[in-house]
Amino acid sequence: MPARRVTMNDIALRAKVSKNTVSLALRHDPQIPEKTQRRLQQLARVMGYQKNPTVAHLMAQLRRNQAPAFQASLALLNANLDPAALTRHPTVPVYVRGCRRRAAELGYSFDEFWLHDKTLDAPRLQRILRTRNIRGLLVVGLMIENRLPARFLPIWKQFPTVVTGARTQDPALSFSCSDQHVLALKAFEQALRLGYQRPALVLDHVIDRLVDGRFTSGIHIAQKLLPKSRQTRPFYMVTEARDKPELFRRWFAQEKPDVILTLYNVVRDWIEGMKLRVPDDVGLIQLEWREDHPEWAGMNQHNDVVGEAAVEMVINMIHNHAPGLPDFPRATFIGSTWVDGQTVRRAALEATAKTA
Repeated sequence: MPARRVTMNDIALRAKVSKNTVSLALRHDPQIPEKTQRRLQQLARVMGYQKNPTVAHLMAQLRRNQAPAFQASLALLNANLDPAALTRHPTVPVYVRGCRRRAAELGYSFDEFWLHDKTLDAPRLQRILRTRNIRGLLVVGLMIENRLPARFLPIWKQFPTVVTGARTQDPALSFSCSDQHVLALKAFEQALRLGYQRPALVLDHVIDRLVDGRFTSGIHIAQKLLPKSRQTRPFYMVTEARDKPELFRRWFAQEKPDVILTLYNVVRDWIEGMKLRVPDDVGLIQLEWREDHPEWAGMNQHNDVVGEAAVEMVINMIHNHAPGLPDFPRATFIGSTWVDGQTVRRAALEATAKTA
């Protein structure tokens, strides 16, 4: 005769708590103190408790067939130094648009918070999240460094959290971002297909560190496919060159690129300031193509899809009762696509089209 399945009631009787307390503890619900959660989870493992797969499947089917309804909220945490970055930053609103779209499709709404608000600490944020039935968090807007304010560490431990756009350190959380390594490699290869001979990277060193050098790694691999005489050194002093354009001019004279891969519209000003024409003398490829500058050729990172993926990740963590600070953070990388534009030579584009 098969052994009887251990139930939550069995665990509750052994631990002398309610069945609801056991249920919440096994779901890592922040309403239950961490110490109690660990005790009940350990007891469940010792007693051999397992979820009923049939019930889990039926519940999943019910959720799938239900019409979306705003049954719960997620928190959108603005990690940018600008409190209005969710609406007025050059790139952050695109992530936010994707987050909102996918959350609405899955039946969630958003509450917004600014992580640099001096009146906001972990205990206060924790109270707000619990009061509003917020089950998961999305961090957007990291642009300077990939570290989150240390005072919020208790929050990351208790609530499923996913970061958009970059990988964080201390703590290391799950994240969704563009695959900058492959993006840079594809942009470089596209430049060669367009007939350019000496592509070069212009990237601020702060951004390069923020994305763990993935732009640089893609360009480095692509450069190694060229003869040494056609290889170029990257230019990383973008911030400094905004005040001293001669730094860029000096690099340009040494490397002699015929097309530049960059994130910055100011590079065009520097090029034209040297009496060179875009694209006749120098081509420009935007590594983060944006709708507000449709004339540029470049790579669309689809940051709205990055936002959608982040929502799916955090909701999956909620449904699977994943701990707030995972032992093994997960990453989702989103691919990019090429966008034609006026900043590369038309003759090269036409030649490519004929041979395609």
